[in-house]
Amino acid sequence: MRQSSDSLLVVSPEAAQAGNPVALDVVELDALETAWTTLAAGAAWASPTMHHGWARCCLETGGPDEKPALVTVGGAPIRAIAPLVRHRGWARPLEFLGQAALAEPMDFLYGGADDLAALADAVAATGRPLRLGRIWAESPTVAALTRAYGKVGVVRRRPAPDCPWIPLDRSWETPERHVNSGRRSDLRRARRIADGMGRVSVQIVAPSAADLVPLLDEALAVEAMGWKGRDGTALLLDQRRGGFFRRWAAAACDKGILRLCFLRIGGQPAAMQLALESGGRFWLLKIGYSDVFARCSPGLLLMVESIAYAARSGLDSYEFLGTPEPWIGSWTVHARSCVSLSAYPFGAAGLSALARDALRAAPAKLAGVFKKMAAA
Repeated sequence: MRQSSDSLLVVSPEAAQAGNPVALDVVELDALETAWTTLAAGAAWASPTMHHGWARCCLETGGPDEKPALVTVGGAPIRAIAPLVRHRGWARPLEFLGQAALAEPMDFLYGGADDLAALADAVAATGRPLRLGRIWAESPTVAALTRAYGKVGVVRRRPAPDCPWIPLDRSWETPERHVNSGRRSDLRRARRIADGMGRVSVQIVAPSAADLVPLLDEALAVEAMGWKGRDGTALLLDQRRGGFFRRWAAAACDKGILRLCFLRIGGQPAAMQLALESGGRFWLLKIGYSDVFARCSPGLLLMVESIAYAARSGLDSYEFLGTPEPWIGSWTVHARSCVSLSAYPFGAAGLSALARDALRAAPAKLAGVFKKMAAA
């Protein structure tokens, strides 16, 4: 790895067995693919956000204010990686690569507890503040960073949105069995309405490279035909996130793990899902439906089909990435806890970041105070 002219700190390999966080380009990131893939495969929790391809797509679609950076432990082989990004400005915190735009939980990659400890020490030794917006609460990384930064500064841990999930078994081949009678009635009514609108068909496909572009274009068009299009949050309307998911879909397609799911009514796409099948799990990344068919709840009907598909495929779980939503609560009570972690090293940079975060939080706290006073 090269050292950039504005690198944060040279961390002594003798002291911390770590590399230096530097600005990267795609070629340099690709040089780490073998080590990255090996570490991700051995992780206790192999989320897609830990894949090398995820990091590569984040790097390619990062904002102009971001400088992707890594901290690594070891040389040959690399034994731990912290996929971080830094922003312009001496007091700006290190963050997970791509998390600001995508908001999905992420983690460090490491071979063993000693490697993780050395990696946490190396990150703390940069002297930079740290803000991890969403990390698995049970990850050993949380304790390792709390210990490392606790020696040189202040650490704050707060709850972050959880990730719902379904532990699958053969009974989920008929998902309706797992919802209450009211929801089952809703499903039957939705299916009757859909049948009255045209022939209903379901397509869950691992697209070939030749088929990817037209199928992905169709999926993104369906997403933009619903509430996400009206709210301006559809991927077709978001250059950065849309660009990321196009690149990530291509990378996942090359690996054979991409799944594109459609519910069609009368030959027309009514609902879509962008998902991955990886590590024995079905990972739901994006959903959408067309307002033209809203009366029959096509997204709900497609959810039934994709859950049944995952169960028939013998997968261990159905993972709802994103954040908890009321409609997910009818399917599962299980959720993987997440936390946010902020660390402020002693010194000018840490104090500046702490003050900035305190000022940012003040309006929300004052609003809470006023709400309580009004209710008294």
